[in-house]
Amino acid sequence: MTNADFLEGDYPSPTSLDVDLSSPARFVNRELSWLSFNWRVLEEAENPRVPLLERLRFLSISATNLDEFYTVRVAGLRELANEGNTTPGLDGMTPAEQLVVIDTDARALMTRQQTVFTELHAEMAKEDIQILTRDDLSDADIAYLEDVFIDQVFPVLSPLAIDPAHPFPFLPNEGFALALQLERPSDKRQLRSLLPVPAQIDRFVAVPSETGHRFLPLEELLLLNITRLFPGYKTKGNCAFKVLRDSDLELEDEAEDLVREFETALKRRRRGEVVRLKLSAGAPNALKSMIMSELHVTEETVVEVDGLIGIADLGELVLDDRPDLLWPPFSPRIPERVQDHDGDMFAAIRQKDMLLHHPYETFDMVVRFLKQAAQDPNVVAIKQTLYRTSKRSPIVEALCEAAEDGKSVTALVELKARFDEAANIRQSRRLERSGAHVVYGFLNYKTHAKISTVVRREGDKLVTYTHFGTGNYHPITARIYTDLSFFTCDAKLGRDATKVFNYLSGYAQPEGLENLAISPISLKETLLDQIASEAKNAQAGKPAMIWAKMNSLIDSDVIDALYAASQAGVKVSLVIRGICGLRPGVKDLSENIRVKSVVGRFLEHSRIVCFGNGNALPSKKAKVYISSADWMGRNLNRRVETLVEIKNATVKAQIVGQVMAANMADIAQSWVMAADGSFTRATFEEGTFAFNCHRFFMENPSLSGRGSAGASDVPQLTHTDD
Repeated sequence: MTNADFLEGDYPSPTSLDVDLSSPARFVNRELSWLSFNWRVLEEAENPRVPLLERLRFLSISATNLDEFYTVRVAGLRELANEGNTTPGLDGMTPAEQLVVIDTDARALMTRQQTVFTELHAEMAKEDIQILTRDDLSDADIAYLEDVFIDQVFPVLSPLAIDPAHPFPFLPNEGFALALQLERPSDKRQLRSLLPVPAQIDRFVAVPSETGHRFLPLEELLLLNITRLFPGYKTKGNCAFKVLRDSDLELEDEAEDLVREFETALKRRRRGEVVRLKLSAGAPNALKSMIMSELHVTEETVVEVDGLIGIADLGELVLDDRPDLLWPPFSPRIPERVQDHDGDMFAAIRQKDMLLHHPYETFDMVVRFLKQAAQDPNVVAIKQTLYRTSKRSPIVEALCEAAEDGKSVTALVELKARFDEAANIRQSRRLERSGAHVVYGFLNYKTHAKISTVVRREGDKLVTYTHFGTGNYHPITARIYTDLSFFTCDAKLGRDATKVFNYLSGYAQPEGLENLAISPISLKETLLDQIASEAKNAQAGKPAMIWAKMNSLIDSDVIDALYAASQAGVKVSLVIRGICGLRPGVKDLSENIRVKSVVGRFLEHSRIVCFGNGNALPSKKAKVYISSADWMGRNLNRRVETLVEIKNATVKAQIVGQVMAANMADIAQSWVMAADGSFTRATFEEGTFAFNCHRFFMENPSLSGRGSAGASDVPQLTHTDD
């Protein structure tokens, strides 16, 4: 693959598949596609062009991802299979059939994670970063660690004997513990015990070193001090294990108090069925049998780990004081236009619509927008959606300040944001105490839209300033997620946003939206109409192209529409980071569709779609949209999402000729999808230039923020000036 392959070069020769193209075989299995994405994440941990500790971070992320996959997706499939549900998925496999192929692939992935850890462990040792065992410790180390254990660990521990008077304790989701077989030499009394490894303490304990860094896993420290926990006993056998439980939430259909119902459901989550048990390889049979029996798991649920259990915890060892082993430092930019107006966001937005590309342009501008609104005496009302945000969110603080100052503040807090439910409950309570109106949207739909409106009195009229985002209002994840923030004071978009808020708070379905489509009402229909329009352009002999970028593509109606467009002659180029159920490059089905995935320093998160509208892309006449929604059934049918049409010429040029063009041209971080659903890393000769879109964005300001770099600066791309 060359830089031009995803731009103006010929599409690869189509692949013939020996399947019925009208059957479910035209789709790739969702779960296997997700596992394929996590393989790509893991392979970044093996990429020699990535700094060593960043490779360790990728390894940690791959393990975290896989754990969550089991607690949500696999748990759901297991429940269906146990109930005897044989309804096939999009690709034709039943839940039970999917579990078999998932198990095979996931076990191979976990084995590879251990291999990669062994390789990174050796490389880290060469850089004076060592992970020790008890056998590596000197007498001085042991003396030091005795004090650490007594002062910092012992008070938190709860050693638990297992006998008829002390039943096997409950271990929550992601609970990690040591199982011990002990013997008292004085009378040969046997004792089985459990020692939960406290999650409140760092997994790796720093050991003094004269040169580099030395760390001892916490479980090794515990085993070193067993006699202090069980005086008079010695260890005859031990093993470590970790449990993953079903973490999906179930709610009653009729919940009188949604917050209280979620608080109850969160307690149920802790006690979900065990869906995966990771156990030390070579564990004593008696301990293994006891653990399996007490947790009610079968051999199919057990993974024996020959290596480190809890690879996700390796993220602790990404050390800030080793910048030579990390990505070069990068500071997000403040847009020049905002600086021109001395930081006044309203003045900058009044001048012209503005699109910021995070993390390259700082997310602090979104925070500033709301803080300025909270402190501005001319602001009369603020409305805000909150799906995920940080623990001490400056956005929530700004909303509280505004409410306490007497402004009308409405906050739509989504309680169903998976794994953030408890945090969102706390935020909603805090907002209510400040005097804000807190609403929770729909019981059956998640509110995933990212909208903020500020109504400001200017002279004798009220002006609505609106922010639409493709990502969450989360200042921490905004440092590593690539997302778009669109600021406007266009009256049409302000009216549209207000209608959406009224829909969320009063269930009044919006009518007459002017520049906005929303799911579950009109978003999917708009996408399908635009895809069909491109097919008509192709059939009429006009240029017909679609560029789209998102996290996941799995909705069957959209995929079939793209297949039909391809068959009509539409050239479709997709950048899909994660799950992709579409098979590209299949003869007589999708030979005009290409799919790539960009996995690199930042996590691709923005959702964008560009339709040629009778022109070759990039084009000034294209129809361009940004969205909060991936193209999945849940987003298009069961969530409140936004699809915002971009009309401003500069913002449109920025999205098409800068953001999308650079993603299409990327070679350094790209993987190309084959018809069988596999991905192959884009290749280039060592020592030759390989365009890296993340580097390009770090070096070039966004156009609407007064940058100038665009399509002409992207290799192998000629900007269409029509």
